[in-house]
Amino acid sequence: MTTPQHTIGSGFGFESTARDVLAGIDLSGRLAVVTGGYSGLGLETTRALAGAGARVVVPARRPEAAKEAVGGIDGVEVDELDLADLESVRGFAERFLASGRGIDILINNAAVMACPETRVGPGWEAQFATNHLGHFALVNRLWPAVGPGARVVAVSSRGHHFSPIRWDDVQFERGYDKWEAYGQAKTANVLFAVHLDALAKDAVRAFSLHPGSILTPLQRHIPLEEKVANGWIDEDGNEIGQGFKTPEQGAATAVWAATSPRLDGMGGVYCEDCDVAEQAPDGDPERRGRVGAPSSGVRSYATDPAQAERLWELSAELTGVNAFA
Repeated sequence: MTTPQHTIGSGFGFESTARDVLAGIDLSGRLAVVTGGYSGLGLETTRALAGAGARVVVPARRPEAAKEAVGGIDGVEVDELDLADLESVRGFAERFLASGRGIDILINNAAVMACPETRVGPGWEAQFATNHLGHFALVNRLWPAVGPGARVVAVSSRGHHFSPIRWDDVQFERGYDKWEAYGQAKTANVLFAVHLDALAKDAVRAFSLHPGSILTPLQRHIPLEEKVANGWIDEDGNEIGQGFKTPEQGAATAVWAATSPRLDGMGGVYCEDCDVAEQAPDGDPERRGRVGAPSSGVRSYATDPAQAERLWELSAELTGVNAFA
């Protein structure tokens, strides 16, 4: 039975920070893996978890930059991982498994957003490949180390409102739209958590989330003029959009989903503002990158168990990995 998409009155909200939601929680002796945990929200997530006593492993596409970013944080180690390269995913997973350690928290945080049309691997669309397929392969390869009581957290986005899974053209071979591609990848993150939770809920729970709108290096592919047109910043680069969070606030929902005792016995849900989100009304997908353009909540197509299972099967076929086969 899946957990209903209804708020649970967590006591936290839009302005809560990662440190706020960890108040009174001791993560000593726990190990967390945070992809992309050296930049933007990922770095704040790493800081918060390490500050609560966790050992944090940061797999990074740019390990030297990652080491510099997390160098002053106790209890953090860096390894190499390129989510767009399945051999790199295999290599990281094999190295980690060889260490004999278990994973208590696994946060799929790394992502690319609205990039120019890019093909990786056997011609896969880069946002779907990096944001979803790379993480799918990573979790499945690391699964022997994910112990009972662990949580897997997929950082999705309210951008999932931009597009459902395009079953007839998942790789955008018939015309590319950067925002629809981002939306599909973020919908895939939600569906991944839905089906992983269904498969593993007797021992491990999975969650997805929208962290909030935050200006971070994630937007590096978006031209200045587009950010201005969307009302995010002025022409001098100053933030002017309403509804933005700080990186510390943006990391809070992922940390809350990974650690909150209020979520014990629950799973498979999409969260926002440090609470379980409500179901969003159905309607045509939003197709813009504006802050606040999509409504809040989660679309039904992103939590549909049948679509989640279908995506899992497709992802296993594409990546050649399935820990539950």
